[in-house]
Amino acid sequence: MSETIFTKILRKEIPADLVHEDEQCIAFRDINPQAPVHILIIPRKAFENIDAMQDEDEQLVGHLFSVARDIARTFHLDETGYRCVINNGSNAGQTVFHLHVHLLGGRAMNWPPG
Repeated sequence: MSETIFTKILRKEIPADLVHEDEQCIAFRDINPQAPVHILIIPRKAFENIDAMQDEDEQLVGHLFSVARDIARTFHLDETGYRCVINNGSNAGQTVFHLHVHLLGGRAMNWPPG
């Protein structure tokens, strides 16, 4: 996998507005937010997307969603609702090829998304 902006954020070469950090992942505010709350949750282990996951990554990906839930509670998004999204590949809108979860909330969401 080639180096991405997320790799540089993980190494603290590029600053990010962190909202969570642990041994498995970090979470930070998106620099181009699509909702009042738009947090990116990225694993420290780098792999491109869902298709690049190994069976051994199951616990890690589950952890990303547990972190999303906890951050949503911190921002009181659990009271009104929120969306978690993983874009998988270019046609899905993935622009950084390091698996990540978008946590979006703070406004009503439409369906279908786009």
